[in-house]
Amino acid sequence: MTKRNELASSTKSNKIIYWISTIWLALGMLSSGIVQLFQVKEGVDFIIKMGYPVFFLTILSVWKILGVVVLLIPKFPVLKEWAYAGFFFAMSGAVFSHFAAGNAVNEIVPSLLLLVLTVVSWSFRPAERKIILVNP
Repeated sequence: MTKRNELASSTKSNKIIYWISTIWLALGMLSSGIVQLFQVKEGVDFIIKMGYPVFFLTILSVWKILGVVVLLIPKFPVLKEWAYAGFFFAMSGAVFSHFAAGNAVNEIVPSLLLLVLTVVSWSFRPAERKIILVNP
């Protein structure tokens, strides 16, 4: 395999990894955002058990849904960075909250999975979805 073919294959693999992780991340954030927006009883009970106020669900849901929109639309690389950062902070905070509350591993896994998907999607994003820094 020539160097050019290896590079093309690597780029194609990176795009596949990016889109699979991004679609799963978007589905996870959108579905959890919708559940939080409509304040499903189980979600409300859970957030209260974790020690957070119920209005926190509305804040999280709106930012998750907006973050998904930003990730999926073309362009706007600065907003995409903010969305990734928000997802990272929300999910790492969720993982830490679960640990601090002494929750079982099966309750931590969804947040941990979304955290991993956030990092993978961000790491494999194509050049056109990255911020291009220019030296002054």
